[in-house]
Amino acid sequence: MKKTALILAALVAGSSLRAEYSLSLDFPYVSDYVFRGLQFAEDSIQPSIEFAADDFYAGIWSSQPVTGNIANEFDFYAGYGFALSDTWSVDFGATYYYYPETPTGDEQFEPYLGVSGDLGSGLSASLYLYYETEFEVTTFQGGLGYSQSVSDETSIDYAFDLGFANGGGTDYTYWSVSATYNVSFTDAAGGYVGLVYTANDLDAVGADDSWTYFITGVSIGF
Repeated sequence: MKKTALILAALVAGSSLRAEYSLSLDFPYVSDYVFRGLQFAEDSIQPSIEFAADDFYAGIWSSQPVTGNIANEFDFYAGYGFALSDTWSVDFGATYYYYPETPTGDEQFEPYLGVSGDLGSGLSASLYLYYETEFEVTTFQGGLGYSQSVSDETSIDYAFDLGFANGGGTDYTYWSVSATYNVSFTDAAGGYVGLVYTANDLDAVGADDSWTYFITGVSIGF
């Protein structure tokens, strides 16, 4: 899934089965849209909405480029997670990528499987496997995160991701580091601003292989 911004969710108790439901909306702006070490567009607005019920979740993520003649993108995803222990969990699902403005209405499908956990002291880790079926691309991505509380309303999140993609006629490694400053406006809404550096080891002549970009937005949870 292509979500780099934090989504603030408010869980509300429902039904006699005591299921928990949440609806979260995210409205970020990014100065570059870079996915797995490859640039897809420059300035873009990337709204998303996600619904969760207990361990099931589903959502729609989109990228709407502001500059350049770049096609819009819509990602539809759904997944399920379950706990392995008090601190570790497994997550599996699939994403359907749709580009309605391309001449052929391009689309792709990608199942995924991952594990994530809390390492303690604000540290977290994850490892995911993705398989894109159209171009038969396999991607492994691992990540480390650290959350630092600044005050009751503010925090700074640091993240490092490293991935390897193979298929579609090429293979490459990519990585990114980021820092995001988060502010809670209310129990259900907040804002964030962050800086991301990402790069790849592709040696395409005349092509950029690294980007530093800015991200800011607002998240709302119900």
